[in-house]
Amino acid sequence: MAEEKKYNCIVLLGPTAVGKTAVGVKIAYHYGWPIISADSRQVYRGLDIGSGKDIGEYTVTGKKEDGTERTVEIPHYLIDITTLEEEYTAFAFQTDFYKVFRELEKQNDSGRKVTPLVVGGTGMYLDAVVRGYDFVPVPQNVALRKELAELPLEELDKRLVELKPQLHNKSDLLIRERVVRAIEIALFMKSPECEQVRKELPVRPDIRPFIMGTTLPRELVREKIGIRLKERLDTGMIQEVASLHAGGYSWERLEKLGLEYRYVSMFLEGKIESKDELYRLLYHEITQFAKRQETWFRGMEKKGVVIHWLPPVADKEVRYNAALSLIGENVF
Repeated sequence: MAEEKKYNCIVLLGPTAVGKTAVGVKIAYHYGWPIISADSRQVYRGLDIGSGKDIGEYTVTGKKEDGTERTVEIPHYLIDITTLEEEYTAFAFQTDFYKVFRELEKQNDSGRKVTPLVVGGTGMYLDAVVRGYDFVPVPQNVALRKELAELPLEELDKRLVELKPQLHNKSDLLIRERVVRAIEIALFMKSPECEQVRKELPVRPDIRPFIMGTTLPRELVREKIGIRLKERLDTGMIQEVASLHAGGYSWERLEKLGLEYRYVSMFLEGKIESKDELYRLLYHEITQFAKRQETWFRGMEKKGVVIHWLPPVADKEVRYNAALSLIGENVF
């Protein structure tokens, strides 16, 4: 019997604006691999400019051995899979990721050699599949919600922190519905009903990831964030958010998406007075977000996740070649 491969999945992670998709697409093109996106906003249809969803990047033109050109569309998954009517969660991502992973495994069983390449920067999504978070589907508790509806947000925050001292995402403490849902989940996880639900869940796929990380020096990340933000503001991001609102999505729903969608919504509502102020506030928020992403990845490493970091240089070709070397030395 052939020896089982040590790794059956490749991950390329990193903070925003460092060129993950560009490097990932080159890797996928080289090996003929599909890409599974790990981005919490690119899952939504209609969130295009603000989420950096450049579907055109997945179409690559290269040369055949005879010198003629060929155009290849890299298969990609978990992009444009839901609408803003639903609030997509890390649990939903883990569930959908497992479905895609199983489907790709079936292609291997049929004789094709398919290795999923996961590309993204949403730390909790990545962590959920890399370390196999113990998620279970949690039903709504009507009685509990009625009880919690009487409490101020500060009291809800206090209850949640008592239930989950190692809370992953402290920003959720600012949004009442998310705090209520988190309390609901935390209490259910401690209940006998939870154990029964867990027994009925399908077996998780065997995921053995080889993980690479890509980032740049902080000042260069800031520079690239500024350039990209200006491009997005100049190429229709404000119009995109206005169109989403005109299509029936409330300002409250759009603000919950964070970053570009939050601040552009506030600008369109008149809460931010000028485009210059919008740029300044949004630039600051995105740079802070990038720092939080890198903190999350360092936290993964502290918990035992091995991340092989590519050279922190702007040249994507250098990082691409370093990735090929790492994959060649460790995966094949």
